[in-house]
Amino acid sequence: MLRKDAPRTGASRADAPRKGAPRTGAPPRAPEGSVLTSRPNPARIAAYFGLAVLGALVAIAGTLVQAAWFPGGLILALAASAGLFYGGRVLTGTQIGALAPAVGWFITLFLLLSGRPEGDYVFGDELGLVLFMLGGTAAAVMCATTSKVPQSAIRNSRSGI
Repeated sequence: MLRKDAPRTGASRADAPRKGAPRTGAPPRAPEGSVLTSRPNPARIAAYFGLAVLGALVAIAGTLVQAAWFPGGLILALAASAGLFYGGRVLTGTQIGALAPAVGWFITLFLLLSGRPEGDYVFGDELGLVLFMLGGTAAAVMCATTSKVPQSAIRNSRSGI
């Protein structure tokens, strides 16, 4: 027995369009891959490289600033580092966006704090340098391990009030 809405061409019920499904006739798209399985994007690679260079510059500036004005300079240097890591995360929308400046920052800081062949350091052994390194590392880990970047209320067409 045929129902009124069933097609009369002999097609099965599975071939009939579902309720609520769009009738575009387009074939289904393949799911997008993750960051590691998708095709490399040259613009994103350039952004990661630029963020790594910015991380190196922030490490040099932070090392100098925190040594010049100890309590305030340390806070300023940590705020700049955390701002760069979070900004990279928001800019790219990926966790690698926070890790790229963190890698540049950490490598530069490690090279500045490692000893020279003569036995001395580029910068002296101070409490501020240790706090800058540990605080910056903690900020990088926090920015890289956040689950999602918060969406702004403007993008969702809500006023936020």
